[in-house]
Amino acid sequence: MVRSNNNNILVPTDFSDVAHNALSHALKIAEVYGNEITLLNIQDDSGFKGFFGNEEKLKLIEEAVQSRFDKLIEECKITAQGVKINKIIAYGKIYKVVNETAETGNYDSIVMGTNGASGLGQIIGSNSSRVINYAKIPVIVVKEKPIDAGGYEKIVLPIDLSIESRQKVKWAVHLAKKFNSEIHVIYENFTDKDYRNKIHAVVNQTQDILDVQGVKYVVRGLDDEKYPDGFAEDTLNYAIEISADLIIIMTQQEKGFSEFLLGSYAQQIVNHGGSVPVMCVNSASTGVILDGAFS
Repeated sequence: MVRSNNNNILVPTDFSDVAHNALSHALKIAEVYGNEITLLNIQDDSGFKGFFGNEEKLKLIEEAVQSRFDKLIEECKITAQGVKINKIIAYGKIYKVVNETAETGNYDSIVMGTNGASGLGQIIGSNSSRVINYAKIPVIVVKEKPIDAGGYEKIVLPIDLSIESRQKVKWAVHLAKKFNSEIHVIYENFTDKDYRNKIHAVVNQTQDILDVQGVKYVVRGLDDEKYPDGFAEDTLNYAIEISADLIIIMTQQEKGFSEFLLGSYAQQIVNHGGSVPVMCVNSASTGVILDGAFS
């Protein structure tokens, strides 16, 4: 069982606009949960190997990064008073450094942008998948949508017949209780009788949990007439339609492989050009004690 002891959110940054947006999300979470934030800037060290005078180059880079850190932290103090912000400069491959830092530092979560001009610009495609899939803690992937004053007021919770799908309900409850969120439970409303019986049973179980927890929710079956595409695209369309603040998905482990791979549904949700942030929870991290996450 993975137990989270730290009270710290890891935020990789390259100081781009989307990285700043991710930081805004992290600051809101930190305010609500009483977290600290650690900013992580990663420099690719491949260009420094085998060249004379690298120490001086590294020193200049670190001075420049530290200056930008200091400026950014001062700006944060204006909008998020009382949140402690730490800073780290690291060298190496983006996805490796993010995951190694998260694991060795025992962080609660990772909040990251997807389209940095440099640095974080590499966290797309395979690198994004590696960050998300190897992480043992939740990863919130922030796109274009800024976080409002109310935080994650509308959370989309896609449900299917997989065991992993049901495991994310507790994460939705965990967030909803802090942000007074309305959870939108959605599922594919196929005409196949056997499927409908099974999915309705899962949805009813989900409703029972939400009722017990006292969380606001709505349930919506996505029919083929209005939502004729695959579940991933339908989920994104529904999220845009209701102006959702967050989508929660599970990543899945492929049997027979030593590493985690995003399932096609999760891959489409994360890599789609839509603006709604996505919270990714690896099925390997479902043993995390929720009182520790964002605690």
